[in-house]
Amino acid sequence: MTPTRRTLLTAALGGAAVSGLPGAGAHAVSQQQTWQQKWAPSAATDGLKAFETVEDDRANSHPAGHPHILPEGNNFRFTMHTVDRDTMTDRQRQEVTGLRNGGSYLKWLPGQTWRLTYSMFIPSSLKATTSFTHVMQMKQPGNGTSPIVVQSLRRVNGVQTIELQLPISGTLIGRTDLDPLHDKWTDVDFQIKVGDKTAGSVRWILKSGGTTVIDKSATGVDTFLADRVRPKWGIYRSLGDTSGSLQNAYLLLTNLRGYQLV
Repeated sequence: MTPTRRTLLTAALGGAAVSGLPGAGAHAVSQQQTWQQKWAPSAATDGLKAFETVEDDRANSHPAGHPHILPEGNNFRFTMHTVDRDTMTDRQRQEVTGLRNGGSYLKWLPGQTWRLTYSMFIPSSLKATTSFTHVMQMKQPGNGTSPIVVQSLRRVNGVQTIELQLPISGTLIGRTDLDPLHDKWTDVDFQIKVGDKTAGSVRWILKSGGTTVIDKSATGVDTFLADRVRPKWGIYRSLGDTSGSLQNAYLLLTNLRGYQLV
């Protein structure tokens, strides 16, 4: 049976505006600044229209497995089979991009500060690998662009971890053990100030069962390439793993919310 999420994020995050919350960002939030809710999709009612684009087996490598990305009750489900291949055949990709509101989508631009909160269920079948396995990215739209931020499942000295990195500078924001987070819901609070060179900042918070697992931040970092920043979710992993960790797996996301600091 697919797990459901009974206890999500705090009730305060459900309102239209949240001011001065704990963990409000790597930068201080003044009394004049407010986290204003801009995006609150429902898997049950909005379905995949919640996102700007859907990248479901874009190489059509596994038609029998379609759909790989779908709403399932109140959750968004991403399924990855070992036979799935991306258009770049050394990797696998089942991802969604962007925050869509009706007929338009939200654009993250330099100088703006954005916040994403959601809950994710990582089953024990979705393992950390010796090569890349991303479950969230921040990128500039367009083919061939480099990731700006990645939340990844990575094996480090044989240990399964989940980490946040800024690939542009090779900056590791934080890392924690993945095993205790397997087969349960983990609350994610990700915040980013979009800025070129040293004008950006990020904060990354994971909570499990109401307990903070990790809370790491960085300021004076590069969080912009060109055009705009666009979030992505799903499973994007290399076939170059050497630990034997690739198997049929899935990822569940629920209660996605997007806020802008105004």
